[in-house]
Amino acid sequence: MKKIKDERLKLKNLKDIRVLFLIQTIGIVGILGYDFVTKGINGMTDNPLWFVFMVTAIVSAYLSMGISVDHESSDKSPKKGLAVSLAVTVFIAIVIGILTSLSEGIPAINGVLVGAIIFVCGFVPCIYVYRLRKKTNES
Repeated sequence: MKKIKDERLKLKNLKDIRVLFLIQTIGIVGILGYDFVTKGINGMTDNPLWFVFMVTAIVSAYLSMGISVDHESSDKSPKKGLAVSLAVTVFIAIVIGILTSLSEGIPAINGVLVGAIIFVCGFVPCIYVYRLRKKTNES
């Protein structure tokens, strides 16, 4: 195959890929929805399509972060943005951890574990966006 050099055709190709991705996602969600209705939540999450759907959603979110950072105005300080993001992440993790610990029938250690998991899940994207902003400001 020859590489496409015409910008119009590149844009058309990207739009076609977007439509294909949308149809594929609707198909996966439909299959998972059917599994949810017929087999319940455990049957849905046991399906290998669940893993594909989750990986696709995560990769899509990280790629969108890169585009969002490129679209931002460059006058934002990456360190200030990181500090605010981490403060919000810590606050959310602590609140959810405390609420989980205070729930009846759940051991307190589970609240700490849930809070730690939420913090790690928020920390990784914060660092990723910080590095993207830093790289954008340097160039």
